[in-house]
Amino acid sequence: MNYSLAALKVLCEQLKEAREMASQTQKAMSLGGILFQRVWLQGILVCVEEEKNHFILDDGTGLIQLSLSASADARLLRSWTLGMYIMVVGAFLLPTSTSTSTHHHLPIVKVHKMVDLSGFPDREAMWYLEVIESYKLFYQPLIDDFV
Repeated sequence: MNYSLAALKVLCEQLKEAREMASQTQKAMSLGGILFQRVWLQGILVCVEEEKNHFILDDGTGLIQLSLSASADARLLRSWTLGMYIMVVGAFLLPTSTSTSTHHHLPIVKVHKMVDLSGFPDREAMWYLEVIESYKLFYQPLIDDFV
């Protein structure tokens, strides 16, 4: 994982345009010319399969599958419940035809960090503003230069 590539603050809808980039060293994704490996999303858990460490997140623009490794940090292996509003950061992967998940058509985030934000009801409204601000300040100028 190349940590010099920032985790992009995005919405699920934006990730539909992500493309895998061929690289000799590590896998990277491209979104409008911006290289990334990790994403930062926030949304509501709409499916929890704790025994498999799989979850589905709905951010209001789409769905994405979250996957925790069996060796994940103990803080990640806590009890996650339907309806929680969470923040998640992790490696973004496009769906593959060889996926064994029941949600194989959804893109996947291999979770590095997951935090319950349910106790902060204003976080959901603020999230959309954060994504818009990030896009306008950082991503749009890069995309405009790319096009």
